[in-house]
Amino acid sequence: MTEITDKSSKLPETVERFILHWGDMGGQWGVNRSVSQIQALLYLSERPLTAEDIADALGIARSNVSNSIRELMAWDLIRRVPIKGDRRDHFEAETDLWEMAMRIAAVRKEREIDPAVDALKACVAGADHDAKLHPVAAKRLKDMLAYIETVDRWYAQMLTVPRPKLAALIRLGTRIVSLLPIGRSK
Repeated sequence: MTEITDKSSKLPETVERFILHWGDMGGQWGVNRSVSQIQALLYLSERPLTAEDIADALGIARSNVSNSIRELMAWDLIRRVPIKGDRRDHFEAETDLWEMAMRIAAVRKEREIDPAVDALKACVAGADHDAKLHPVAAKRLKDMLAYIETVDRWYAQMLTVPRPKLAALIRLGTRIVSLLPIGRSK
């Protein structure tokens, strides 16, 4: 576990607790713990930080910080910002939670859902010509493809919904079902 090792850390206890928790959570989501901790530190930071600042605050190797920064920039969750009079690179996190969620969803879709759709399409196409494949397996492949494509279309549609309306939709929760004509008793 990557812990904040400097016991004389200048970070408030609450910040340390959040960073450690965010790192654990990232690990559960398949994201490197250090990457998650750096994102958490930058998210809570009131000013942009250098890679050295990050390494010192978290007690992790500078090389690990550099690799993690590259990954966070690829996810578009942090950005390099210039500081007048300082030639070093400084970094700040995206702090708009909606924007963070949308960026994470976009990258995960690109890395996980899009390849799954392609693989399922190939499997379904192959199933039509595979005499050894049981019809149950062929049907399940088609059902899975249809499901993934439905979720993919829903995601694309949700990208077009203005943020205030999307927030209202989310707040509605299960109450949205009562607004649907499907299943209403007459």
